[in-house]
Amino acid sequence: MKKLLAVSLTIMILGTLGGCGKQDTQEPPKVKIDYGNSELYTQEDMDAAIQVIEAEFATWEGCELHSLAYGGDAACSDENIEWLNGLEMKEQTEPFTQCILFSSSFHSPVEQRDAWDADTEYEGWQWWLGRCDGGAWELVTCGYG
Repeated sequence: MKKLLAVSLTIMILGTLGGCGKQDTQEPPKVKIDYGNSELYTQEDMDAAIQVIEAEFATWEGCELHSLAYGGDAACSDENIEWLNGLEMKEQTEPFTQCILFSSSFHSPVEQRDAWDADTEYEGWQWWLGRCDGGAWELVTCGYG
């Protein structure tokens, strides 16, 4: 009987200690993605552009990205490619031959930081990316357009 009690107590203690030291592993909220319809780009193309956007967004301390929506094939015009090529980028080595636009919504930090109004939902924030002949996407500019 004493042996059974000792084993039971040991199991209870180990079970209680099992939760000690666990870190909060709550995942960030999922970003809602609207791929729309495109005859120019595959979902894989768009996902590659989204990764670039999300990497940049991750540097925006305290902001929470809620959604990204493809801006449509019409935004990928020769005129817009020319405009993006006219913007000066340090990293750009070749002229862009393709561009893609995403619009986003995000929430700014509760406390005032950087250029954001505190605790504000921003909608319609644009992300323009360019690439050369199917290469890697580069973030060219973002903001309200």
